[in-house]
This record gives sequence, structure tokens and C-alpha cells, in this order.
Amino acid sequence: MTRNTPQDNPAGIHQQLSSHQAQLASSPDQLASLFLKDHERASKLTFACGPLRIDLSKNLLDERALQLLISLAEEQELPARRQALLDGETVNTTERRAALHTALRGYRAANQPETGREVEQVLDQMQAFVEQVYSGQWRGSSGAKISDIVNIGIGGSDLGPAMVTAALRRQQNPSLKCHFVSNIDPAHLQACLATLDPASTLFIVASKSFSTLETLNNALFARQWLLAADADADVSRHFVAVSSNIKAATEFGIAASNIFPMWDWVGGRFSLWSAIGLPIALATSMATFRQLLSGAALMDQHFAETPLEQNIPVLMGLLTVWYRNYWNAGSHVVLPYAQDLAMLPGYLQQLDMESLGKSVDLAGNVLARQSGPVIWGSAGTNGQHSFHQLLHQGTQMIPADFIAVAQADNQASEQARTQHQYLLANCFSQSRALMCGKTQAQAEQELLNQGLPAAEAARLAPHKRVPGNRPSTTLVLEKLDAFSLGCLLAAYEHKVFVQSVIWNINAFDQWGVEIGKQLCTPLFEALQSGASSSELDASSAALVAYCRQQASGGVQD
Repeated sequence: MTRNTPQDNPAGIHQQLSSHQAQLASSPDQLASLFLKDHERASKLTFACGPLRIDLSKNLLDERALQLLISLAEEQELPARRQALLDGETVNTTERRAALHTALRGYRAANQPETGREVEQVLDQMQAFVEQVYSGQWRGSSGAKISDIVNIGIGGSDLGPAMVTAALRRQQNPSLKCHFVSNIDPAHLQACLATLDPASTLFIVASKSFSTLETLNNALFARQWLLAADADADVSRHFVAVSSNIKAATEFGIAASNIFPMWDWVGGRFSLWSAIGLPIALATSMATFRQLLSGAALMDQHFAETPLEQNIPVLMGLLTVWYRNYWNAGSHVVLPYAQDLAMLPGYLQQLDMESLGKSVDLAGNVLARQSGPVIWGSAGTNGQHSFHQLLHQGTQMIPADFIAVAQADNQASEQARTQHQYLLANCFSQSRALMCGKTQAQAEQELLNQGLPAAEAARLAPHKRVPGNRPSTTLVLEKLDAFSLGCLLAAYEHKVFVQSVIWNINAFDQWGVEIGKQLCTPLFEALQSGASSSELDASSAALVAYCRQQASGGVQD
């Protein structure tokens, strides 16, 4: 099937979108005035899927822009390509693979009947293992009941499970503590192990290949730590794995029955729904993990069946394309106003930037337009006292996602409920401030009302002016539970896919990650042996020589 790109038809949708953007940008009307022109704007641009509500009304979007963006999606054959994804077709063209992460949460492609059975088998295996650990049937080699779980992984084998486990803090099993180690810097694992008892610690080695540099070295370090405490310890009682490399995992000392399988149709950044989510199930419960899957499945159904103009992931993706390609927005900020979602921006960085950080299309042609923006952010209200200044008064227009939770913890004290209301008020006031801003005349009048002399008010007013007219989206969860979280995360996954369709790129490979791994080997050898290599540039060779000198106490080799 021939795929079009916006630049293939410069006289069509792309030109119309560019012209309409120029019209909106030059209009004296501000974003806030759109609400005065259409009193139903908020309701027209608010959509829901189960526990997730999304308000798009504070975006630089009018009826014409929305129509054009939907036309762009149709021109790019989004409905057909969406179905190809869900049906398990080879959408990862460079690696000749499907991307069937939706199957992990119950979406059954008609042409992939075996996939569903395999997924259920792994869920049953996870269920049995969690029950063994909870009941005390699974114990360490000395007979101690497991008290701590350490997940050793990196990238998608770390970010997703760690983020979800933190987000579901209130649902965690108090008898088990779950830890996550990813960095090859030994300080990361050492700091974790310093608080643990080897006799009651269980490690999950999460690596599809069981050869990922960081994960394998940390696993070796952990095994050494275990055996240093008890030379006769049974490694198989303290290590399990999530991997497709049975041979390597068993050679490490893990029993084959305790290896949870992975499939090549699950990419790392889409894998938390698989056995990579085992630490989530252990930290909370298998029932909670299944609720997470169910929430994602609801969004899968919404994405598959809802018309484009009402489809939450489709609209989210199209808005990002709108800002990236037509408003020149180079980054996108994610602002969860929930401390338990503090790790969400980091998780979305990988999901979005590893998927969309591409510069060629599916045919290998250089893109004529920009692809994925930089994703960043932090938990509110902390950001208000650091980088929000740039959002409000900086020279860049940075679209923002505000994420809020409507219900406070029903076990919270009156003071905690009051603070939750302050949290929501801050969230909503920030999006309103981005939209409305403050004119210089308003700033000057405020200063005059404070009693400042007219000359001083006029001098300070330009510094207090806030441009406004800056877009934001507000997503609200009814409450922060596994079902709601699954729905939210799946929305962002599908948003990424929508963007990849519009840009005609492969969202499921990550060859840029591989080059660093390849170049690491000669540098590691040079650091170990000191032997010079013709592969190294002068800068890298000098850095190696300096670090070797420092490691030897400043003595020249």
C-alpha cells in the first residue's frame, strides 16, 4: 500500500493547515476569546473514555483547524493503518515484526488466534508465582520468607514497571517492598542492596535477550552479593527472569520453570503489560495488575471504534502534529498534578521520543518536516516554582498536558483533602493563566491599585506582562487506581502511533539506541587495557587516557 506524507501534496492539506495557522497566529483574537464566541466550546471539545476525561478546549484549535487535521489523518489512511496495527500486521517494517502490545490486555486479532492463548498462559504463570510468594510457599534458599523484590532492567524493562508501581502506592502489599535498579553505575545497585537481607531478597532479571549490558552486569553483581553472604545459597531461589533467551538465563542459574517468556512482537517501551509487569503484580496484587490491563483494554476499544473526530488518542496525536509542524513547537511538557505520578514524564519520554525520534520515513526517505518533540516535565506543584516561569513568559510556545485526579484518597484526613483541593486549584489556574495571560495595561493598573506612582507602574508593567494564548490540554482521572492508570497510559501509546502515521515513520524500532552500544565495546576495551585503537577519535582517546591515569592514582601509563 502506498503511503502518503504531508509534503507529498504541498498544494493540499499541508498548505491549508499552514495558511490557517498563519491566520490564527495573526488574528487579534486570543484563545480566551474563542470561549466568548462559542459558549459551548468547553463541552464540544471535552471527551471521555471510562474514568478518563480530556478537555481540549484550551488549545489553539477552531472548527476549521480540527476539520483540516481530521482530513490529514484520513489522507494518511489512519483508519486502515490503525486496523493493521490491531490485526497484528507487520507494522514494524524494519524488523519485520508486528506490534501486538494490545493483545497483552485482551484485544484479540482475528488473524492471531494463538497470541491470545500465549498471553493467558503467561498471566496464569504470573498468577501462580505471585500466590507462591504471597503465601510464603516461595522462600529463599535458607527458608526465609521473601521480604524484598529487586527488579533489574533498563529502558522499558524498568521505566514502565517502576512508574506504575510508584503510581499505585496506595494499593501496594505492605509485606513486600519493591525496588528498581537500572543504571550500570554500581552506586545504584549498591545503594539498594545496602538496605536488604540476602536471605529474603528475590531478584527479577528483566531482559528479553538476557544480554543487555547494564542488566546483565547488575545481575552478576547481585548474584555475587548473594553468594558472598552465603556461598551455598541456591541462586534459583533468589532469581527469576523475564526473557526469551532460556539458554542464557538457565546458565546464569535461573530455573527454566521460573523464566517468564517475552515475544518479539512486544517492544520494550510497550512491555509493562507483559511479564515485564511482574514487579507490579508482586508489589500490588495480580488482581490489581489485571485491572491495569482492563483499563488499557477499554482505551484500546475506544481507539479502535470511536470516530476520528471524537477519538481521544487521535485528537491528542493530531494536536501534537499541529503544534510541531505548523506552530514550530519543539517540545511538549507533561505536568501530572499528582505526586504518585511523578515518574510519568520520564516514562513518556521513552515512549514518545524513542518511538518518534526518527528522521526518515518508512521508505527510507529523509523527512521534509519535523518529527517528535522533546518530552519533559515534572509533578505539580513543584514545577510552578521552577520552570513554569518559562512556560508563561519565555519566548517559546510549549504545549502542555496537565493531568489531575478528581477524587482525593477517601481515607485521607480533612487536612489532606484540603491540600488536594489546593492541588486541583493550582492545576486549573496554571492552564487558565497560560491561556489568558495578563496584558501590560492590566499589569500597570494592578500596580497603580497597589499605590505605586504612575511612572514606576509604567516602568514595571512590561516585566509583569504575561503573553497568554498558550495552549494546554487537561486530562482528569476520576481516581488514581489501576484501571484509570491503564486507560491513561494506553491513550498515550495510541497517541504516539497516530503521530507516526501522520509522519509516515516506524514507531516500533530504535536503531539510534544501538549505535551507542556498538561504540561502547572498543571504548571499554581501551579503558581496560590502555591499548590505543584506530577506531577512536582524538577526543575519545584523550578521555580514556585521562580516566586511566586518574584510576591509577595520577600515574601515567
